[in-house]
Amino acid sequence: MDEQLIAKDEAQTSKAKAKPDLATIAGVLIALVGILGGLLIEGGKLRDILQMTAAMIVLGGTIGAVMVSTPMHVLLGAVRRFKGVLLDDTLPNHALVEELIGYATKARKQGLVSLEQQALEIKDPFLSKGLNLAVDGTDIQEIRKMLELEIDLQEAHADAEARVFENAGGYAPTVGIIGAVLGLIQVMKNLANIEEVGHGIAVAFVATIYGVGVANLLFLPAATKIKTRARMETHRRELIVEGICGIVEGLNPKLIRQKLEAFTLGMPEPKKAPQPKKTPEPESAPQAESPVDAEA
Repeated sequence: MDEQLIAKDEAQTSKAKAKPDLATIAGVLIALVGILGGLLIEGGKLRDILQMTAAMIVLGGTIGAVMVSTPMHVLLGAVRRFKGVLLDDTLPNHALVEELIGYATKARKQGLVSLEQQALEIKDPFLSKGLNLAVDGTDIQEIRKMLELEIDLQEAHADAEARVFENAGGYAPTVGIIGAVLGLIQVMKNLANIEEVGHGIAVAFVATIYGVGVANLLFLPAATKIKTRARMETHRRELIVEGICGIVEGLNPKLIRQKLEAFTLGMPEPKKAPQPKKTPEPESAPQAESPVDAEA
């Protein structure tokens, strides 16, 4: 029974597929609609700000500055981390709590060694590592120290990768100003034609719009979202540490549950699948009395 419960919870925690982050998509759409809508209401036209040369200057200059200031392995990690801004693959803590309680129940009944095979099959590398340390008889203080060290290193990596986008958000407006100055230089060549001068100045400032816009609508929000995702992952790993330490200490599964449920506060509970209604069993027909009973 315990093995069936653990297998069910493992399936639930490993089934969390990445889905589009609705907050990110809706936020970008609302920002674009607000900005472009305001432009149209003021009598502007979309072609006034659709300048490929300005976009090339801002994006090319920003990416180049980021590459100069960032080690390559951190830059590649930031690119991979950007997926978490567009997709939400957060695993539910409720299912993780149930999984740990299943391990605790089995370990209390059959001993820690009974979890050896399951510890090798767990897909979550952090949980697998912690449970294997417990099965191997590692001291609880050493387990906590090793797992907390890995959590700290994970936070450091996430922070370094988030700073890549923060740096990009700082460079983009400045590169936009460079683009505006380059445009004004071209305008100065045509001072004899006043109409061309006015049009050229308007086009020159598009680069500034691109720099400020991409910084505040993409790069800086992406850095904040990456840090938020990292904190959520840290929260999840701390739950695992407390659960494994409780299992090693041999605590009652009910006590472990009370401790771990604190990590699920404020999180939406997963929807439970509706259970089929039980059909009432037909009543059995009254049995006829036997001749012996009748005579009695």
